[in-house]
Amino acid sequence: MIRRVLSEQLSPHPTVRRELVDLLYTAFPQVLALCVTSAIVVVTLLLLQRDPVYAVTAVLIVVIGAGRLASLWLYPAHRPNLSEREVILWERVYGIGAASFGAVLGVVSARALQIGDLPGAWLAFGLSMSFCVGMVSRAAVRPWVVLLTSGLLLAPILVMALLQPQMQFKVGAVLVVLFWMMMQEAARHLSSAFIERLESRQALSKRASQDFLTGLPNRGAFLSTLGSARGHLAIIAVDLDGFKPINDRYGHQAGDELLRQVAKRLQQCVAERGVAARFGGDEFMLLQYVHPGQTGCDEAATLARNAVTALSLPFNVVGLSIRIGASAGVVVTDHQCLAEIGVEVVLDQADRALYAVKRAGGGSWQWFNDHQTLLRAAG
Repeated sequence: MIRRVLSEQLSPHPTVRRELVDLLYTAFPQVLALCVTSAIVVVTLLLLQRDPVYAVTAVLIVVIGAGRLASLWLYPAHRPNLSEREVILWERVYGIGAASFGAVLGVVSARALQIGDLPGAWLAFGLSMSFCVGMVSRAAVRPWVVLLTSGLLLAPILVMALLQPQMQFKVGAVLVVLFWMMMQEAARHLSSAFIERLESRQALSKRASQDFLTGLPNRGAFLSTLGSARGHLAIIAVDLDGFKPINDRYGHQAGDELLRQVAKRLQQCVAERGVAARFGGDEFMLLQYVHPGQTGCDEAATLARNAVTALSLPFNVVGLSIRIGASAGVVVTDHQCLAEIGVEVVLDQADRALYAVKRAGGGSWQWFNDHQTLLRAAG
């Protein structure tokens, strides 16, 4: 069962994992209450029994609890800038902290049984069960945390119960094993439900922001990206030349395949530095971050030239070699200029430059007429 849980739940999609880890780090009030309660219980046992093991566990509870609370407090500040690898690291930090705390609670319960401190065993075991229930309700979004933590917590209790001569302790040990198995199943089902819910929500969000035919971002997603962009930007409106005759001659299936190949080439043009989006029909839009001043203009010109060139090369569609062309209108600006004149105005400027190229015969690119004005604003 352990292997199956790990294989199914340990490595979800990175975006899903990020949300699951976010859920883990919303547990500050619960962990604070647990740490305070645990410290009170163990210190009370120490004062009553003067046992050295109780003393060590009291120190460990304070130290580990403080570390857990510190990580829970710091995570929200680091969260926005975390890479995928760093998200995994924070997940492990949470899991190791929970597992360490659970192991200490397990040692307290086992020690109480070992020295015959039955009131202490009752208090410690009740605290351990409360910890398990709270962990399932919160940490079940990552089953490996529950699996590891509960195992380290219950193992010392189980061993010490089996070492007791009375039969009732051995029966209790069996019940502990059954409790652990039920807790793992509960964690697995809760995690599956969380992951399915998050994946469904992300799928809906993706469909709302993605062009169904090409897989590129749609107009809404492009506008959202442009509205939140910072720095200097090249915005390029691209329109295909001669697309309608392809549709009319070879049918919509060929036209759709051609659009998918166009989208792939444009995505390759912007690579990781920008965004290619489909606005509708055979109209596309490119966004790329560029340097300020003339360097940025040169970068924008290179991107426009590469896009027009890439779309002029032959396409292999339904077994046929098909050639079309493309026209492009280019605007260079920055986020301050966008805020002043508005996103729609800048897009209209790119369109006007594009249609000036179309009227001239197409197959090329052109700056917006007021390029020097925008250049000064972006410089």
